[in-house]
Amino acid sequence: MDYYGIGYSNIRLPNDSRSYIYKYDSRINTFPEEVFLHEFLHSLERNAGEYGYEIPALHDYEKYGYENEALTGQKQWYTDYMNKEIQITNGNIGLPPEIYTLKPAKNSDFNYSYEIQDVFKEPENIIEEIIEIFSNIGRKVQLIF
Repeated sequence: MDYYGIGYSNIRLPNDSRSYIYKYDSRINTFPEEVFLHEFLHSLERNAGEYGYEIPALHDYEKYGYENEALTGQKQWYTDYMNKEIQITNGNIGLPPEIYTLKPAKNSDFNYSYEIQDVFKEPENIIEEIIEIFSNIGRKVQLIF
C-alpha cells in the first residue's frame, strides 16, 4: 500500500480461500479494517522516528491505559494516536500533525516499490475491456495445462 507517497506497508493474505479472514465474523474479526490501519500507522511511526520525533510505540497502547475492546478493537487508541490526543501528565502525545505531509526520509524505502494502479488497472474503454477478457482466458488456459 502506498498512500500518496507518504509511506507504504505490506500486508500478506493467505491463498487459502477457506481462511477466516475472507469471512466477516463478529467473534473473530470485529474491526477488519484495523489491520490495514495498523500497518499504515507503522509506516507513519517509522517516518516520525526517522525525522526525529519522539512518539509512543504503536504497540504500547496498554502502557497508556488503552484496552483492546470487544467490538472495536483498538479503534480509540488509533484515533488518539493519529490525532496526538494520548493524555500524559504534561500534555498530549501521538503522531505530530505534520507527519501526514512528510515523505519517508530514506530513498531506500522505494527500492522495490511499484505503482499499484499498474497492477490493478481497470479498463477505460471497450477495447481495453476486450483485451482484458482475452488475457484472462489465456491465463485460465495456461492453468489447465
